[in-house]
Amino acid sequence: MDELTRALMNMPPPTNKIHTVSIQGQEIEVSLQKKLEILRAGESAYILKDGKILPRPKKKTKVECKVLVKADMGGHFCEGDPYWIESVAEEGHQWQIKSE
Repeated sequence: MDELTRALMNMPPPTNKIHTVSIQGQEIEVSLQKKLEILRAGESAYILKDGKILPRPKKKTKVECKVLVKADMGGHFCEGDPYWIESVAEEGHQWQIKSE
């Protein structure tokens, strides 16, 4: 029994695990919570800026919606339904994308 206690006393202390992530080709040491957050979102979703890890800015998508406008040549609708065109003639309506 003395050998067992001596072996336990002579054991080296456990070392803490170092958590690293690779962002923009650089290995960076982070906490476990930060590493899990980065792994869930993906390493490509983060950037390095001034030595800090920041989420990559999201690109703003520009949605262009069509608008129904009066035109010289356009459609005439059945019972006012803009998706049911009865005929195409002068002074009708037309779907157009608004330009800025």
